Formats: sequence, C-alpha cells, structure tokens
Amino acid sequence: MTVFLWILVVVLMLVGIAGAILPAIPGVTLVFGGVVLAAWIDDFTRIPVWLVVLCAGMTIVAWVIDYVAAASGAKAMGASRLAIVGALIGTLVGIFTGLWGLLFMPLAGAAIGEFIARRNVIHAGKVGMATWIGLVVGTAAKLAIAFAMIGAVVVALALR
Repeated sequence: MTVFLWILVVVLMLVGIAGAILPAIPGVTLVFGGVVLAAWIDDFTRIPVWLVVLCAGMTIVAWVIDYVAAASGAKAMGASRLAIVGALIGTLVGIFTGLWGLLFMPLAGAAIGEFIARRNVIHAGKVGMATWIGLVVGTAAKLAIAFAMIGAVVVALALR
C-alpha cells in the first residue's frame, strides 16, 4: 500500500507541474496535495508540519498570482472591462485548441475585447500583448512555486 501511495504522490506532482501551465488543471494545488500525502505517509517524520504549512502558503501565493497576473498586465495598459472578459474567454477557448491556443487565445481575446470597447487597433494590440505578458509571467511564477515545493520535499526526504 505504501508503494501505491508514493506512486500517487509522484503522479500528483507531475500532473501538478502540467497544471501550472494548463489553465484547466489546478497545478500548484495538486503539487500541494502530493506534499500533504507524502508527509502523511510517514506521519510527518521526514516532511515536518512546518514544511507542509510553508507549502500551503506557497499554494495560496500561486492562487493569487493566477488571478492577478493577466489582469495586472491588462490594467497596466488601461484595459477596458471587455478586454479582461475577452482574455478570460480566450483562455477558456485556448484550453480546447492545443498549445498555440493556450499561448495566444488570451492575447487575441483581450485585443478583440479592447477593440470592441474602444475601436482603436493600436491600443487593442498593446492591451492584448500586456495581457499575454502577464499570463506568461504568472505561469513562470506558478512553475517556480511548484518546483520549489517539490524541491523542498525531495530535500526533506533526502535529509532523513
């Protein structure tokens, strides 16, 4: 049974890494689930409670980043409400259109929303690009948090 649980830990963490990139999967939350399960398997002896609490805090930071990153990029360019809605719709459509859709549909959605709101192609392009940069920075930060959590668990397991 213990071997199965450790396999589940690894699966949770690997799917969590993918989820840090793919918006449909709660990435860092799954990595945190792996951390909790890994700690629980040996009664928190090799992975102490304080490390689980630290990872919980990192998970909360990742949630905040997820919601703030794209919006802050758009807001920095003075995006309209329609641009933000467009970015959200673009993100949702991008989930079903593969890697290129995930990368560029939020940009297109924000630009289209901004163009509808203001009828200015140049400004719409700037808002779309700023939204996209925000998404990329947010994704990079979530990946960094996921790898930091996994690294902390690996170090804790190796030290004991």
